[in-house]
Amino acid sequence: MNTAMNARIGILTVSDRASRGDYEDKGGPAIRAWLTQALSSPWEAVARVIPDEQPLIEAALIEMADTAGCSLVVTTGGTGPALRDVTPEATEAVCSKMLPGFGELMRTASLKFVPTAILSRQTAGIRGRCLIVNLPGKPSAIDDCLQAVFPAIPYCIDLIEGAWLEADPDFCKAFRPAHAKK
Repeated sequence: MNTAMNARIGILTVSDRASRGDYEDKGGPAIRAWLTQALSSPWEAVARVIPDEQPLIEAALIEMADTAGCSLVVTTGGTGPALRDVTPEATEAVCSKMLPGFGELMRTASLKFVPTAILSRQTAGIRGRCLIVNLPGKPSAIDDCLQAVFPAIPYCIDLIEGAWLEADPDFCKAFRPAHAKK
């Protein structure tokens, strides 16, 4: 596990309109604000805003995981059923292992607030020592989904030998078995 430096966390906004400047990116800043509250360990953001193009999404995920050294990449946008929504396909294309439980739990949590949560196709997977998690684009849905899955994220990153993430227990209680050590 990498404990020598600040954890690097990728925040990837996938949006045609936001990438052109036609629309303010609200998803990326919502993720950054949430993580700032949730994490008590030092970290730095690697943020990108790109259009809904599968080759560009794949390239950004690869760059964040392999070159920028992110232990976690959180995407926002491109998870619905619209024709241009291809973030899950890009994630699956670059990951060696998929973790379908993340998507299942996020949809279950979101169904408490909106019946259309069943249309969401969020997923998560592993690329090397990086966990990639797809979130919806709406800030309130980002909060709902991160509240649901974040308790498992630090330990998942431990298991793939990524950077140590310590959660602020007053904001979000992350689970680690008693034998897990920094």
